[in-house]
Amino acid sequence: MRTMGKSTSMFGFEGFAKLLILFGIVLALLGGLLLVVGKIPLIGRLPGDIYIRKGDFTFYFPLATSILISVLLTLLFSLFGRR
Repeated sequence: MRTMGKSTSMFGFEGFAKLLILFGIVLALLGGLLLVVGKIPLIGRLPGDIYIRKGDFTFYFPLATSILISVLLTLLFSLFGRR
């Protein structure tokens, strides 16, 4: 009869725990980034952003802001992603 040792069964949980900690750190950084981005003028209010308000209904789609962030992230990753 084959039994699993304590070290092999704990390895799976340790890897999962590290992954959860990593996700928590990433979520905390994204939350902090959202707090900072909200204070930058013009982000979210660019001329290409779609904003419709009719009565008690409001629709907002940040099209130009999304394109700007996409271009900036593409440039950032292309500059620093090369080895």
